[in-house]
Amino acid sequence: MTVASPTPPIGTNEVFLTEGGIETEIMYRHGFELPEFSMLPLLDNPKAVAAIRSVLSQHLDVAAEFGLSFMLTGLDYRASPDWGAKLGYSPAGLADATIAAIDLLRDIAKNYENQIPRLLIGGILGPRGDAYSLNREITEASSEDYHAVQLETLKRAKVDFTCAMTFNNIAESVGAARAAATAGMPFSISLTLDGTSKLKSGPSLAEAITEIDAKTGNEAPDFYMINCSHPLEYEPALEAGDWTKRLRGVRPNASKMDKLALCKLGHIEDGDPVELGAQLLSLSDRYPQLDIFGGCCGTGHNHLREIAKVLTARQL
Repeated sequence: MTVASPTPPIGTNEVFLTEGGIETEIMYRHGFELPEFSMLPLLDNPKAVAAIRSVLSQHLDVAAEFGLSFMLTGLDYRASPDWGAKLGYSPAGLADATIAAIDLLRDIAKNYENQIPRLLIGGILGPRGDAYSLNREITEASSEDYHAVQLETLKRAKVDFTCAMTFNNIAESVGAARAAATAGMPFSISLTLDGTSKLKSGPSLAEAITEIDAKTGNEAPDFYMINCSHPLEYEPALEAGDWTKRLRGVRPNASKMDKLALCKLGHIEDGDPVELGAQLLSLSDRYPQLDIFGGCCGTGHNHLREIAKVLTARQL
C-alpha cells in the first residue's frame, strides 16, 4: 500500500521550491570532482561536505526569506546499483552511503525548522543509463527490478518522498513507478526533453505522460515534473490537453545551450536568472496547478531568488 504523499493536494496555493543544480555548483563553483557525476563520494570529504552545506543552506535561505515551502533532495542521484558498482561500492556500502546522504539533508534542514512552512526530505532515482542516451535496452520489468533496490533503501531512510529525475523513456518510467508502488513510497517522475522538445527516446511529453499513466493505472506516479530542460526546450511540448493537469513542477536548466555542449564547457553557464524567473512566472500563470519550482544544471540561489520573488509578488 502506498503511503499518502506529504505534499498537499494541488490547489492549496502552497508553493514549494527545490534546490538548484547542486552538482554543477559543487563542481564549477567549489572545485570538487564528481566521479560518474555522483555526490556520494564527497560525503567522505569534510571540505566537500562543508561546501554542500553552504550551497544547500543558500537555497534554503531563499525559501525562508520568501516564506515558501521546500522539497530538499540532491545527493543520491547516482545511488542505484549499476552506478554504485562503477563507483566501487558494495551493495551494503551503497545503501549505507545513500542513508548517510539523507541524514546529511536532515541535518542541514534542522536549522530551518521554524523558518520554512513545510520542509520535506526526498530521495532521487536517476536513470539506469546516461540521461542523454537512448537507453533502449531497458524494459518495464528490468526497470522495476533495478529501481526497487534504491527505493527499499530510501524506505529504510524514511524519506518523505521519492522522485525519478531526468528520465527519458517510457519503459523505465513505468517500471520505476511500479517499484515505488510496491515499496509503498510517494513517487513522482521528472522527465527531460532534448532540443526537439521530445524525450530522447522519441515520444512527445504528452504521449509519454499519457502512456505511463495508462500502463501504471493505480500504480501511476503522484504527479510529473520536467527537469534538465530549458524553457526553450519544454515550452513547445506543452500541447493542450488534460494530460497537462498531471504536471506539477519544473526544474529548468539555466542556459539555453544544448545539454551535451554544456557538459563540454568545463565551467558553469548560469544564463539570465531574471529572465528565467519571468519565464517560470509566465508558465505558472498559464498552468496554475504548477506549485513546485526549482532548478537543474547551472542554477543556484540567485535563480531561486528570482523565481521566488516573482511568484510571491503575484500573491500579494
